[in-house]
Amino acid sequence: MKLEILTRTENQEIHNEIIVQLRDLMNNKNLEPGDKLPSERMLSDKFGVSRSSVREAIQKLEFYGILISKPQSGTFVADIGQVAMNGMVNDILRLEEPDFKSLVETRILLELKTVRLAARRRTENDLKQLKNALDAYRKKVENEEDAVQEDLLFHLAIAKASGNSTMNTFMLIITPEILTNFEKYHVCDKNMAFRGVQEHQDIFDAIKEQNPQLAKEKMKVHFKNLYQYCYNLKP
Repeated sequence: MKLEILTRTENQEIHNEIIVQLRDLMNNKNLEPGDKLPSERMLSDKFGVSRSSVREAIQKLEFYGILISKPQSGTFVADIGQVAMNGMVNDILRLEEPDFKSLVETRILLELKTVRLAARRRTENDLKQLKNALDAYRKKVENEEDAVQEDLLFHLAIAKASGNSTMNTFMLIITPEILTNFEKYHVCDKNMAFRGVQEHQDIFDAIKEQNPQLAKEKMKVHFKNLYQYCYNLKP
């Protein structure tokens, strides 16, 4: 199993440009509150972008309540005043990608909780998935191959074993960005990788024994070097 490395910068620029053009249509009264948006195909042709890019930009505006999707009917402009709408769009355009430190902080907070839940709730199938991920990581490290993806797959297996779908979703959302940054900053050197094998084994054993407190302590040990490395990075 491989994780896809997602580069968001170019996609975000395209989405933002589509959002700007939709905003301009609304400001110029070509689209007013209650109006139905043209089809994705028509907008794709008009803006010179792919239909998937249009769809993703629309979904972002739906998330913030600027557009409303009605099943079997289509997507409509919400009943929001022009000033408020422009302010909301400007806020969306100013949203920044999370920096590496923020991602690490979020990951640590999530995983200290998910590992405790995993220790309480893990099933035999969860243990099997965790063991497979652990073995794959160990094999890559022992062969002195890059094991960043296998490392993160082990942690995703923990999130799944937690039985909390929201936490699992959060991990799935931030993992591609973490993976990209790991490779960018070369976080996992050889010595850290070899230590990681034993640390993963300790975490696995605590989950298998259904010992939430021990699992949390072993996860803290595992994150110690990453946390220190992260906060030694220059802004």
